[in-house]
Amino acid sequence: MSTLQKSDTPSPALTAVEPRFPTVDRTAFVSAMSGAVTSVNIITTDGQAGLFGVTVSAMASVSADPPMLLVCVNRRSPAREAIDANGVFCVNLLAAHQDSISDVFAGHPREGQAFDFSCAEWEPAATGAARLPDAASTFDCVVHSSHDVGTHTIFVGRVVDVTATQRAPLAHCRRAYCHPATLPTSN
Repeated sequence: MSTLQKSDTPSPALTAVEPRFPTVDRTAFVSAMSGAVTSVNIITTDGQAGLFGVTVSAMASVSADPPMLLVCVNRRSPAREAIDANGVFCVNLLAAHQDSISDVFAGHPREGQAFDFSCAEWEPAATGAARLPDAASTFDCVVHSSHDVGTHTIFVGRVVDVTATQRAPLAHCRRAYCHPATLPTSN
């Protein structure tokens, strides 16, 4: 397992710039960001701290050599502490038909309980985190580092296993789910 590296202090470059430029209004920022088309991902973890999952839109590739990615998890989410303690997480990039699962792990299910894993069929990934076998893709990760920034923690994960299907991914834009038009298939 990797050693976690944390940074709770702002970078010197950020601190030096802040006085010169005002911070944009939160409402304006959130409104503008709603126009970004993002993937819909359920981040899961399991281990000594227990089984947890949370829906996030902030996921991105960091490196292909070695394979690494990042996810941003709200620091108020119990999943944040569990990922930190367990040292592993799995990114389940949802397929177009999985919006109801997203709602469960976003805390507002259409029926049933929030954050209830019984809403879908899961399997254990190599790290023990929960993997959705019919997701568009999954990325099983060991935590490489974490960084607290504002309201969120950025977890950088070293990818230890992946799955990929030809299923169309679920996307989110303007506070609603959307489905990509025809996507090319990979060769």
